[in-house]
Amino acid sequence: MIEYSGATLRHSYLTGQIPGIGGIIKESPVDFIVTEIPAYLPCGSGEHCYLTIEKCGITTLEAIRRIAQGLKVPEHNIGYAGMKDAVGITRQTISIQWVKPESALALDLDGVKVISAVRHSNKLKIGHLRGNRFRVVVRGVSNADVQRVPAILDILAKRGVPNYFGYQRYGAQSNSHLVGAAILRRDWRGCVDHLIGAQDAVRDQDWSSAISAYRHGDPEEALRLFPRHCRTERDVLQRLISRPEGYEKAFSAVHPRLKKLYLSAAQSFLFDQVVARRIEHLDGLKTGDLAFKHVNGACFLVEDVAAEAERAAAFEISASGPMFGCSMKRPEGAVWELEREVLEQAGLDLPAFDLSGGLRMEGERRPLRVPPSDMSWSSSGDTVTVEFTLPKGSYATSLLREITKSF
Repeated sequence: MIEYSGATLRHSYLTGQIPGIGGIIKESPVDFIVTEIPAYLPCGSGEHCYLTIEKCGITTLEAIRRIAQGLKVPEHNIGYAGMKDAVGITRQTISIQWVKPESALALDLDGVKVISAVRHSNKLKIGHLRGNRFRVVVRGVSNADVQRVPAILDILAKRGVPNYFGYQRYGAQSNSHLVGAAILRRDWRGCVDHLIGAQDAVRDQDWSSAISAYRHGDPEEALRLFPRHCRTERDVLQRLISRPEGYEKAFSAVHPRLKKLYLSAAQSFLFDQVVARRIEHLDGLKTGDLAFKHVNGACFLVEDVAAEAERAAAFEISASGPMFGCSMKRPEGAVWELEREVLEQAGLDLPAFDLSGGLRMEGERRPLRVPPSDMSWSSSGDTVTVEFTLPKGSYATSLLREITKSF
């Protein structure tokens, strides 16, 4: 059914005619710096406190947990606009209800620093940002390879950055989308199998042995060996041991928030397949496309490609791809046939996304490419530093992989 193949995406470069520079990214936190660009600034009054935080080496959710503990407030009182990479130094805004700015500024937390605190009238919500500014250092690059950078950036500036989600969306074992697809197929044993994962996908010996024990039909031994931090896997195994054939009941131990992440990963993987299939003509349109307006996110049906070509060339509009869902607006003609083929190869159809239990997925459209802005680069010794801005919801790795060609 649906399988993750790194090779599928690895060879789907927009700038494939230019060899990459290789090198290593994220060798240290200072090599990957992200600054969130807010959609608006706090007004200075209101019941919410907007904090600009700088975190290093931890996820956004972990930073929120530490701040909530430090201020003794419930985590659900804290809002955020977007998730930021754990590996690197990132600045972003969060909001906290009923907290004094001076209390927030006095926090002394490991891995999190409060830069500013200003009152505002409403809670910060997902998507309340314009984009992100990146500064990335690539190490271990030869002098000869460095010369390729400007040509690659020039193509990306003109044609756009492929809007892949990429490997970071699929979890530590690259299995999150497989769990999500199994949920959509109501394949509960598949859900558990993919959740436990593959033995060769982890480095920890106990973890690997635990997976092996499960694969050999010994959930008790798997439970004994699973590391304590694998709480979800352990909870599922506990239920499976009490009811050996009750895979649906066992999988119900997974928190709904995690289930939504798995489903989102499945959506993302399917979208990435469409991007890969259309990579050679990423900046073009086809009859039947749903064109995405970059100014406001609205979509419209393309009936006359020639009439819309100038707007596509000016990056006002782009072809969109599917974040599949039971109510997703569909393109027409050959465009829909391509998307439906991707869906059918995964053993799915649109009604499969009409899930119960608060997991229903409506679906939406997402641009196949995004415009990078304010791009610059420099080199020193064996390092290349690249700076650029991307719209919200897009990933730096999609641009970086075009430069390095190493993932």
